[in-house]
Amino acid sequence: MKFTFLFHILLLIGMLCLSSACKTRTPKDLSKEALIPYPASLTATGSSFDLTNSTTIFLSDDSEQMQAVGAYLARFLKNATGFSLTIQASSTAPSEGIYLSIADEPGQQQEAYQLQIDEQLVHLSATTPKGLFYGIQTLRQLFPAHIEQQAPQQGPWEIATGTIKDAPEFEYRGAMLDVARHFFTVEDVKRYIDLIAAFKMNMLHLHLSDDQGWRINIKSWPNLATHGGSTEVGGGEGGYYTQEQYAEIVSYADSRFITVIPELDMPGHTNAAIASYPDLECDDREYDLYTGIEVGFSTLCTRDESIYQFVDDVIREMAAITPGPYLHVGGDETLATKEEDYIYFTNRIQEIVKKYGKTLVGWDEVALANLQAGSVVQYWDKAENAQMGVKKQAKVIMSPAKKVYLDMQYVEDYHLGLHWAAYIEAKDAYDWNPLTLVEGIGKEQILGIETPLWSETIEDMEDIEEMAFPRLPGVAEIAWSPESVRDWETYKTRLGRWKNRFEAMGINYYASPQVPWVDE
Repeated sequence: MKFTFLFHILLLIGMLCLSSACKTRTPKDLSKEALIPYPASLTATGSSFDLTNSTTIFLSDDSEQMQAVGAYLARFLKNATGFSLTIQASSTAPSEGIYLSIADEPGQQQEAYQLQIDEQLVHLSATTPKGLFYGIQTLRQLFPAHIEQQAPQQGPWEIATGTIKDAPEFEYRGAMLDVARHFFTVEDVKRYIDLIAAFKMNMLHLHLSDDQGWRINIKSWPNLATHGGSTEVGGGEGGYYTQEQYAEIVSYADSRFITVIPELDMPGHTNAAIASYPDLECDDREYDLYTGIEVGFSTLCTRDESIYQFVDDVIREMAAITPGPYLHVGGDETLATKEEDYIYFTNRIQEIVKKYGKTLVGWDEVALANLQAGSVVQYWDKAENAQMGVKKQAKVIMSPAKKVYLDMQYVEDYHLGLHWAAYIEAKDAYDWNPLTLVEGIGKEQILGIETPLWSETIEDMEDIEEMAFPRLPGVAEIAWSPESVRDWETYKTRLGRWKNRFEAMGINYYASPQVPWVDE
């Protein structure tokens, strides 16, 4: 009898030890993980959590947004692990699994999150689903690099235990993609959205028109797209987005908590528009489509009242299909426009933008106009323009061309890019401080950071990735992480450990010699 009783006890212990509760844990140090952007606060506890096929994802409620976030995590994990993880609602924290919870904490930023990992339970909490999404981006970086693969890989899938408390430094963390000089497909743009989302960026600025192409269908002015969008730099076939395709991009970005900001550049950079509708210019000659890369030669006829019907129609249609708060009106490099005409035009267009319920964003030259309080000046070139904008109670997006223009060559004679602003290596894109860059412009005046990628020499997705990586992650860290955790020496080591992860993500990156790349 005693033997039988002992046998059953041992059998029960054995059965329990088949579960994750009895597994010997691999020691892991959370503080040694190569997280980008680096979190505001991190505490390591030295053990590990093991993701298995029996892990369940629990949600604190079954709202549509929570279900979407849970499904996003499950899909991501399934690609490499092959695990079809169950998702279910639970109003209280379970004893094991992955728990995504929303908790109303007064005073906490909407994008903040807390990630607490122990041997049995990963608990990711935030005040909004947006915060949970950013926490998931951190969580994915804790898994081995091959978690990024699209086909099943070999485990184990262990992550380090500890606590991360995190929130962004700036509310605006953006990337700009120029689809006007060269056109990129809807799938290309979605790919870029996924890449910037992985680094907690939340704004995608689409440069939709320029001298070389008009890339969005305006139904009241159809020739803008059909004729103005029919070519690109170098004479390729170009292209444009229908409004339905644009809505698809906006929806996809929204599913990654990214706001799309459309830019239709005026009154300069308008050759494609003028070639489509010659009456938009002051003289009577015909304008040909343009496939070069020079700037500053085109302008709308800013004193012609009929121009403002065109501007109103364009802004009205874009506002109707853009749920985000911003419309970008360009305004840069208007060398063919007299200053007084430029100011007159900008004053008029900002009233039109306001009429349709949007906030005006423009390159730093727009500060010359009588800006309304709350408008946004995007600093790219002249510090005095940014300072002027602040005096007019505008907010500033920091996009210094010498630091964050991703179309600049890495080094002399690099096969992609230009160098009119600077040569920008990985360190140059990271090792600067937006709070001290321009005198008189500090944290209160800065809306955020944006890194533009112009496409004069960029022809396909491989080119986009090569110029964005590894510089974009560094800019993302400046935008997200507090100054106290930013340091080039430690950052370059973390970045170097992304070699296998970049490759698993399928990113065509530039292997900067400034970075100590390692296989992990």
